[in-house]
Amino acid sequence: MNIWLAAAIALAFGFPLCGRVIVRAPVMDRLAALQLASTLTALILLLFALGVSQSSFCDLALATALLSFPAGLLFAHFYERWL
Repeated sequence: MNIWLAAAIALAFGFPLCGRVIVRAPVMDRLAALQLASTLTALILLLFALGVSQSSFCDLALATALLSFPAGLLFAHFYERWL
């Protein structure tokens, strides 16, 4: 295991906290936690790509980063409809 994989594992410990906020918090806090989880996902994928020396995995991290903002907008849109 190298330093990149260790950093990815360390960042993965933030997911349970984001999940707890998404389940129990008010709406705006849920949206912020969703965006944080998307950012964590992109960073973890990028660190994993560096850790295993596969530059093609960076494309998946880039796609996740680009799709995180529209996902947040969809979450806000559909949550507003359900209220």
